[in-house]
Amino acid sequence: MKAEIIAIGTEILLGEIVDTNSAFIAQRLPELGIDLLYTSVVGDNLGRIVETLERAWNRSDLVITTGGLGPTDDDLTREGVARVLGEEPYVDPALEQRLRAWFAGRGYPMPESNIKQAWLIPSARPIENPRGTAPGWWVEHDGHIIVCMPGVPSEMERMWTKEVQPELERRFAGEVLVTRTLKTVGIGEGTVDEMARPLYATPGIGIGTYARADGVHLRIGAKARTREEAWARIRPVEEALERIFGDAIWGRDDDTFEGHIADLMHERRATLAVMESCTGGLLSSTLTDVPGASSYFVAGLVTYQTEQKIAFGVPAETIAEHGVVSQETARAMALAVRERIGTDYGIGITGVAGPDPQDGIPPGTVHVAVATPDGEAYVITTAMNQGRAAVKRRAVTTAMLLLRRALLGQLSARPA
Repeated sequence: MKAEIIAIGTEILLGEIVDTNSAFIAQRLPELGIDLLYTSVVGDNLGRIVETLERAWNRSDLVITTGGLGPTDDDLTREGVARVLGEEPYVDPALEQRLRAWFAGRGYPMPESNIKQAWLIPSARPIENPRGTAPGWWVEHDGHIIVCMPGVPSEMERMWTKEVQPELERRFAGEVLVTRTLKTVGIGEGTVDEMARPLYATPGIGIGTYARADGVHLRIGAKARTREEAWARIRPVEEALERIFGDAIWGRDDDTFEGHIADLMHERRATLAVMESCTGGLLSSTLTDVPGASSYFVAGLVTYQTEQKIAFGVPAETIAEHGVVSQETARAMALAVRERIGTDYGIGITGVAGPDPQDGIPPGTVHVAVATPDGEAYVITTAMNQGRAAVKRRAVTTAMLLLRRALLGQLSARPA
């Protein structure tokens, strides 16, 4: 089956939002045995929406759209599909009743502009959307299918997972592609590739390496008539890669590095506090994105100004001698926050996020330290300037990497 994705919304074309919906869907079509051949973005213009839908209709068996299902005049996906099929929209009484009840349950009347969200055409049936007011459309006509879903990612992802994917699985059982991603850290992409290369020739298996912010990922893929058969091919390769890479593998598939850190902290019943400067609280925010982080994450201090570092225990003489952006100050921050808060581990981050140098230190220079239960502190320095936001993200990843090494007993060198 040939598939195509169309993201609808002028805000995507203008770069105001990033189209994560298309990536989400694209990652899930292969496991259904559906070949994605095209993706496109079109703005909120009826003529261009119709043109894009007609092109997709003529070359693809399955067309999936996201966006344009709201109640306003520039939400035109329904109108576009109706025009392509030559059908007239009508208000479905059951959808209208459900829509009015949704608003009534929140204590205010439904704006009449929302009535278009109760539209259907003869070839369409509604797709349930409990997270919003806009139901999706499942459209079938002349052997083609159009699936229309909302643009709000949380609504779209729920609709895909609970409604659309199960229906596609029932209808199009065929050869499926199953993948497993192993996530490694601490080894360069070229070395990972060399270490995994003996398995590249495994019949029926594809292996690829991909450099990511949280390490190098190994993606194993296998096609078969059923998921069970595909997994049977993948498992021996996965086990062989586990033997090769050992504890360099920190996660699989949708695992996050902050989730991995949380698991390690929980296993060791350890606690953590952090003192951040150039990251402005991003490390604390990232760590606490994981449910249950409060069991190990005790406190986060954002000491953006030098005086605040001193106020929370960093020796003034350390900063005077070595500078606020230095390995010594990062080390002192980690030790100070661990002692002040009373945790097992402490992390200190200081650096120059940019875009300009600071005291002659180039932007992108970041020092990250972790203080351990034995009272020692270890430091990593990074120097890569890819913009302020990227510097902050890299510093956070570096901090979690250093903490992982400490938790696994893999630390060695520390500053004099």
